[in-house]
Amino acid sequence: MRSVTYSMSVSLDGYIVGPDGDFDWTAPGDDVFRFWIDDIRQVGVHLMGRRLYETMLYWETADQDPSLDDAMLEWAALWKPLPKVVFSTTLTAVQGTARLASGGVAEEIERLRAEPGEGEIAIGGATLAAEAAASGLIDEYRAMVYPVLVGGGIPFFPPQERRVDLELVETRTFNSRVVYLHYRVPREAPRGGQVDG
Repeated sequence: MRSVTYSMSVSLDGYIVGPDGDFDWTAPGDDVFRFWIDDIRQVGVHLMGRRLYETMLYWETADQDPSLDDAMLEWAALWKPLPKVVFSTTLTAVQGTARLASGGVAEEIERLRAEPGEGEIAIGGATLAAEAAASGLIDEYRAMVYPVLVGGGIPFFPPQERRVDLELVETRTFNSRVVYLHYRVPREAPRGGQVDG
C-alpha cells in the first residue's frame, strides 16, 4: 500500500508560517534544496490545499526563468509533471497536471491507494494534513526544522484529541543549521481510531 507522508518546513516553535503569513525564513540553503530534490523523486502524487497550490504555481513556468540555477531547473523539471490533487472550496480550475479533488481528503487517499501507481502520496499544508491525521491516514511525518522562533502562525501539528506514538526513522543536520526529522507511525498502531496510551 502506498505511504502517505506529511512533509513541510517548520520553525523551532512549531509553525509553518509566522503570524503575518510570512515564511521567508524557510528559504533553503543549497544542501536543503538538494535534499528536497531527492525527496520529490519518491512522490507519486501530491495533495495540497489552495494556499500551497497557489504558492507552488510559480514552478509550473519556472523553467522559462533565465535566472534559475541548475538545481532550481531540476526541481522544476520534477515538480511540473507530478500529479497533484488540490483541495479548495473557492477554486474552479487548476493548471498543468493538477486536478481539483472530487471528495474529502480521506476519500481521495483511499481512492489513490486503491489505484495502481507508485510513489508516495505526499500531503503539503497543515490544514489538509490535520484532516488526514484526524482520520489516522498519515504514515510518516517529515519536518525540516529551521532555527528560528516565529512566535505564532499556522502550526505544523494541529491540536489532536488522540495520542500517536511515532518511531524515529532518520535525523539529519544540514550545514545551514536546519535539522530534518523523519518519523513513522508504527504499523501496529490502529489507523483512524483511538490509540491507547
